[in-house]
Amino acid sequence: MTEPLSENTADVIVVGAGPAGSTTAYHLAKAGLDVLLLEKTEFPREKVCGDGLTPRAVKQLVAMGIDISEEAGWLRNKGLRIIGGGVRLQLDWPDLASFPDYGLVRKRDDFDEQLARQAQKAGARLYERCNVGAPIVDDRTGRITGVHAKLGDEKREVTFHAPLVVAADGNSTRLSLAMGLHRREDRPMGVAVRTYFTSPRHEDDYLESWLELWDRRGPGEDRLLPGYGWIFGMGDGTSNVGLGVLNTSDSFKELDWREVLKAWCASMPEDWGYTPDNMTGPIRGAALPMAFNRQPHYTKGLLLVGDAGGLVNPFNGEGIAYAMESGQIAAEVIVQAHARATPAQRETALQHYPRILKDTYGGYYTLGRAFVKLIGNPKVMKIAAQRGLTHPVLMKFTLKMLANLTDPSGGDAMDRIINGLSKVAPKA
Repeated sequence: MTEPLSENTADVIVVGAGPAGSTTAYHLAKAGLDVLLLEKTEFPREKVCGDGLTPRAVKQLVAMGIDISEEAGWLRNKGLRIIGGGVRLQLDWPDLASFPDYGLVRKRDDFDEQLARQAQKAGARLYERCNVGAPIVDDRTGRITGVHAKLGDEKREVTFHAPLVVAADGNSTRLSLAMGLHRREDRPMGVAVRTYFTSPRHEDDYLESWLELWDRRGPGEDRLLPGYGWIFGMGDGTSNVGLGVLNTSDSFKELDWREVLKAWCASMPEDWGYTPDNMTGPIRGAALPMAFNRQPHYTKGLLLVGDAGGLVNPFNGEGIAYAMESGQIAAEVIVQAHARATPAQRETALQHYPRILKDTYGGYYTLGRAFVKLIGNPKVMKIAAQRGLTHPVLMKFTLKMLANLTDPSGGDAMDRIINGLSKVAPKA
């Protein structure tokens, strides 16, 4: 085993350079901390995702100083088009003080690299092709003090050391498992599958959400599935077409989601071009860990951010905004803890991290879990699509609720209702 060198020690190790890890590393480095950012693959790398970013995610990109101009290759969108129950409703993103009134679209392979490079520019030390294995744990205290890793093609064994480690290694988060943090089975899980098609709809400036996904089994056997489909124009001649489905449905385990996606695409107008001939890549799938499905978010020197901590919004399957927000929150907590004089004081500051997450998202995620249970019932889903979509005011409220876009103070009546409901709901 190679001995730790000075370049292998840092104030903080961040494992995983997806949106959560890169955002955490960026904010830590900006505050002057020495950060190691360890990524198992090499950029650019492909990830399964909708590529569509809501105003929540845009706010985070702006905070990181990323150039989000159209000249830099970002495609703006004005809002959400919702289709279901025979109704088609176009809703603009709300006009708020807290968030911009536009979303963005960017391919994930390129998006993740931009964030990682921004963290590097801020001073984080990025190691690509660095496969992190077991944590290094202090026998006396049980605290994590570093990680074992294999570096490069030759899989050279290295150890990295730091008093704090951030797990940003996604849904499977081997690091959290190795530290004894297992997934909570009482929290919803989703599955997302998506592909790209060459399509004339590539410049659509609304994100499109289909609330009804049908499992067409044959005459009289059609079933409404709990989940939603999406279509995002990429601005480069292609559309990202995918679906997200929740495990609250009886059919979750038995269905082949790739086949459901193919069948859904086959039911669309031919001139949109969502046919097998126009597919520009394979259908890929990924799990969506929702509503704090792994806890606690801080224990024994390890903080969880993004998918590792189950920070996907159960209302709409959005993960990127919450990955980045949790990264920023974790960084702020670590920076404050780092400035404390004694280990006990540092620990008090770090213990605050899970509480901030619960205060910020706990009530809202609890509402989301109730919503997920409801739409798992096809009858409820059908009534919601047919009745709800015909009321523009109700739908504006629903958009704010689903996308978690409200002003925390000084907002309108809808904001106050949503914020109030989130406050009184149990904190997940």
